[in-house]
Amino acid sequence: MAAGSRWHSRKDGNAWIMGVLNCTPDSFSDGGQFLDTQRALRHARAMLDAGADIIDVGGESTRPGAKPVCLEVEIERVIPVVEALAGEGFKVSIDTSKAQLMRQALAAGAAMVNDVTALRGDEKALDVVAVSGADVCLMHMQGKPRSMQENPLYEDVVAEVEAFFHQRVEACLRAGVRESAIILDPGIGFGKRQQDNLDLIAALPRFKKLGFPLLLGVSRKSFLGAITGAQANDREFETSAAVTACVLSGADILRVHDVPAQVRAIKVASAIRQALPTG
Repeated sequence: MAAGSRWHSRKDGNAWIMGVLNCTPDSFSDGGQFLDTQRALRHARAMLDAGADIIDVGGESTRPGAKPVCLEVEIERVIPVVEALAGEGFKVSIDTSKAQLMRQALAAGAAMVNDVTALRGDEKALDVVAVSGADVCLMHMQGKPRSMQENPLYEDVVAEVEAFFHQRVEACLRAGVRESAIILDPGIGFGKRQQDNLDLIAALPRFKKLGFPLLLGVSRKSFLGAITGAQANDREFETSAAVTACVLSGADILRVHDVPAQVRAIKVASAIRQALPTG
């Protein structure tokens, strides 16, 4: 395992909970709800009170077909929120692929960079993270957010994602990123077919052998709706089932929208995981 990583198992054995705070008008399940800074802060504090360990703040939607956002708008949306939450002593993650926004968010107190491009989207991103010493989540994505779901194709999705992890970890270490800072995310729903998502969740024990904490974002995703027919804003039961499967398979961090609902599922799943025989 990556020595010293804070994001392996908590002392109480529970998986960590990352609350999603989309300061965007067009995110797939909660777009437009938290564009106002004060409303965003109230929601973030409510998630923290409900049991979130870290808040993931994003100012640009990465749903399929979403329009890109210029740097200035993204900064205006997220930096006041990051400053306020970090100033109150809370852990904050910045969800962006732009190096300049990473730099400003880290200076404002963010503790983690969560990048859907795994630090490939901006040539300066690797250096920003390396110099800052911040934690970083490297997510796998085939294609780009706007077109990633048009025709994703894999011969062996698990092997290809694993190879990608090896490549990005090596790139990070060469750039000076701390090994203990690295978190891996297989990118459920990001350039994946229905079966790809299911295969990746089933393969979490294999990814655990790489030695890095695993972050999973299954909350309200389309693959859940494809199974049950539920709409994006009505997938908390489905999310609980998927979150439970992820925890039992070894996920260390779960990125969720409805913290009060999912903290209960995560605590139960974590308790069962601790009771399972090892080896």
